Amino acid sequence: MGNVLDLLYERGYIDQVTFEEEVRELLERESVTFYIGFDATADSLTLGHFLQIMVMKHMQNAGHRPIALLGGGTTMVGDPTGKSDMRKVLTKEAIEYNASRFKEQFSRFLDFSDGKAIMDNNANWLLDLNFLEFMREVGVHFSVNKMLTEDAYKTRMERGLTFFEFSYQLLQSYDFLVLYRKYGCKMQLGGSDQWSNILGGYDLVRKLENDKVYAMTFKLLTTAEGKKMGKTEAGTIWLDAEKTSPYELYQYMRNTDDRDVEKFLALLTFLPMDEVRRLGALEGAEINKAKEVLAFEVTKLIHGEEEATKAQNASRALFAGGGDESAIPFTEMDRSVFEKGIGILDLLKELGLTKSNGEGRRLVEQGGISIDDVKVEEINRTITLDDFKDGKILIRKGKKVYHQVRI
Repeated sequence: MGNVLDLLYERGYIDQVTFEEEVRELLERESVTFYIGFDATADSLTLGHFLQIMVMKHMQNAGHRPIALLGGGTTMVGDPTGKSDMRKVLTKEAIEYNASRFKEQFSRFLDFSDGKAIMDNNANWLLDLNFLEFMREVGVHFSVNKMLTEDAYKTRMERGLTFFEFSYQLLQSYDFLVLYRKYGCKMQLGGSDQWSNILGGYDLVRKLENDKVYAMTFKLLTTAEGKKMGKTEAGTIWLDAEKTSPYELYQYMRNTDDRDVEKFLALLTFLPMDEVRRLGALEGAEINKAKEVLAFEVTKLIHGEEEATKAQNASRALFAGGGDESAIPFTEMDRSVFEKGIGILDLLKELGLTKSNGEGRRLVEQGGISIDDVKVEEINRTITLDDFKDGKILIRKGKKVYHQVRI
C-alpha cells in the first residue's frame, strides 16, 4: 500500500481528517513532521496510549517524523475534556517525574536515532510564559462564544468551569505553533475526543503563519460493549511492567470479546490485514487461537518476545494443563504469617486483589474467590500452612485474575 493514510484507514484508526486529499498528497510527497501530546497525569502510559503509539509507528515506518510531546506544562492545568469535575492538580515535582517515565517508555517504541523522531516537553515554553504577551499573540484569536459550544467545555457549564481549565485549549494550540516554528511540524494527531482542541491549534498556526497545516484524529480504543479498553475492575492496564505485568497484559488480551478480536488485531499489531481478517473470521473454539495470537503479539510489542513467551507459557499452564507457570504474578510472604493464620479478606487486601474487606466479602459471597481451584465459601476462612502445596497456593479472583502466594 503506497500511502500511509490509506493504511491507517484500512486498519481502522481514522476518525476525522482536515482536507483529506491534501493530507494524502502531502504524505505522498514529503516526509512530514507531526506530533501527538501526552499529558503526564500518571507515572506510566496506558494501553489506550498504545493505540496512539501504534499510529506514530506506522507513520514513522512510512518515512514521517513523529514528535512525542510530553505535557509537562499543560498537565499543570489539566485537560477538562470528558471530565465532570476539575482534575486533581499535581505538583510540579510529580509532573516532572511522570514525564521522565513517559520518556523512558517512548524510547522503547519509537526510533529516535539520527533525528528520525523527536521528544520535547511543553514545560520548556509554557512554564515561563509572559501572560500579557501570550494573550496578545494567542488569546486574541480565540472566541469565547465558540469555545463554550465545544463539548470539552459545554458539558462542564452546569457544574462550573474555572478560567484555569478554560485556558487549556489556548495552551495546547500554542504547542502546535511552537512546534511548527521549531521543527516545521505540519500535523497534529490525537484521539477523537481531542478534535476541538486540535482544531484550535490548526486554526492558530494557519492564521499566524499563513501556511497550510493539518489535523487528524483517530478512534478511541473501545470494546464492542462501548467501554474504554484498558479499564478493568482491578484498574488500568499500564505499559509499565511493574504496574501491569506482562502476564496480566497477556491475560487481558487473551480474554478479548470474540467480537473485538479482528478490530484489535488490526489496531494493536503489525500483522498483515489478510492475516488479521483470516484470524478474525475464525468461529467457535477456533477463535481462541486468534486470541492467543492477539495476546502474544501485543505483549511482544510492549514487553519483548521473551516476556511474551513466558506469559503465553504461564497462561497455557493454567488453562491447557501444560507450560511454565513461573510468569504468573506472585507475592512472597513470610512463613510466620501462615503459622499464625491470616483471614482470607486480609490476605486479599495484602495482595492488592481487593481494596477493602467489604469488596472481599462480596467476592467470597458471590463465589468469586478460589484457592487452588477450590471455592472459598466462608468469609471467615483462615489461610494456614496446611493450604500450601510445595510452598505455594494459587488464588483466583473471578474467572480471569490469578495470583500466587509463595513462602
